[in-house]
Amino acid sequence: MGLGFFYVMYTARYLGAEGFGVLSFALAFTGMFGIFSDMGLSQLIVREVARNKTLARKYMGNTIFIKIILSVFTLSFVFITINILNYPQKTIIVVYLIAMSVVISAFNNIFYSIFQAFEKMEFQSIGQIINSALLFSGAVIAIFYGYDIVAFALLYLVVSIINLVYSLLISILKFTKPTIKYEYIFWKKLFKEGLPFAITGISINIYLWIDTVMLSLLKGDEVVGLYNAAYKLVIVLLFIPIIFNNSIFPLMSQYFISSENALKVAFQKLFKSMIFIGLPLGFGTMLIADKIVLLIYGNQFINSIIILQILIWSAVLIFARSPFERLLESINRQALVTKIFIIGAFFNVATNLILIPKYSYIGAGVATVFTDLIVLILLIIYTNNLGFAISKNGLLDITKIIFACATMGIFLKYSLNLNLLIIIIFAIIIYAISSILLKVFNKDDVALIKSIFNKEGI
Repeated sequence: MGLGFFYVMYTARYLGAEGFGVLSFALAFTGMFGIFSDMGLSQLIVREVARNKTLARKYMGNTIFIKIILSVFTLSFVFITINILNYPQKTIIVVYLIAMSVVISAFNNIFYSIFQAFEKMEFQSIGQIINSALLFSGAVIAIFYGYDIVAFALLYLVVSIINLVYSLLISILKFTKPTIKYEYIFWKKLFKEGLPFAITGISINIYLWIDTVMLSLLKGDEVVGLYNAAYKLVIVLLFIPIIFNNSIFPLMSQYFISSENALKVAFQKLFKSMIFIGLPLGFGTMLIADKIVLLIYGNQFINSIIILQILIWSAVLIFARSPFERLLESINRQALVTKIFIIGAFFNVATNLILIPKYSYIGAGVATVFTDLIVLILLIIYTNNLGFAISKNGLLDITKIIFACATMGIFLKYSLNLNLLIIIIFAIIIYAISSILLKVFNKDDVALIKSIFNKEGI
């Protein structure tokens, strides 16, 4: 993710707000349709193979065949739609290339799902490092030779192919050799059980990317670039909940079968960890957003500061909600998650339609944060009704974390003239000391975090 951060920084600076806006639009547009090449199958594989490892070959073979069909449909739909919208030819070419990389990544996700199901996430970590390293290296080369935006789009396609080859080789050498299977009865089961995951993914993608697409249609490429410069920084931070949730989800799926008490403990600790990391990121980023944006992107992206101050709270809410999503999915209640995200998608589209015409990128940011808040509230209500309420100790821990954040915030407010790196280091130290003094974590919590990072190969 560090390499990905530098890739975004150099790419945005080189392409400028307008060029970065075109690339961001292509990623958002294809991202909205990319879920149709997966239809929730990757997440279904994780859950089912985690429970019964002998099913890996069966799920892999059938899913590969299904994704071939889905990919043809997805590409056709993207190609037709982007031409109907009458974008410039260069933008259309960029969308074509990014769309093909998204489809190839959908096949790569099959292998990542197998790695997760076997709790061998180090192979996925290596794949993601390869992906980020190649993107960063390719961007440096493209900038050195003065290539245009089409080269950056082509880079995504080339890197996705290389990553697929890596995952395929790991699967053959360490897990199972992929074969293409056609089992009609089993396909029906896959689509039936994967449909809630698919609808959830579609809903998430809509409200994750619709703001960028609408800004492109209504306000132009420069506004999209300014908005996404801040958005990309927020997305980079989401590797943290991804690490935790990828590690815990297979275990939670097993605990649903073996031990309800263990499942509740895992959920409580995961939620506490997400709040512990997410809240200080929110407070800290809001207070020093100007220093962050100007250092990373320069003065040409100065209008991205207020967007970052708004959107960082979307990241905090995603941190907080992710344990609830994994819990419901691990206990076969993915249909509830689906309903919640459908509501979220409709709410987000409606609020964007209202706010973007008048408030532009600020309206888009506010719509995103409010959508994430609605989703979190609904998840809490549903899980509480199922007997998985946040414990009194958990609520007490949240109160302690808020106090630790306040202590850190006071330091940040009165130290803004210092160097950014020094500010961040001291802020982390103050937050850590405050958390220790308030006894936010115990030995079991620390052991859990260590085990998660060990599984991720970090």
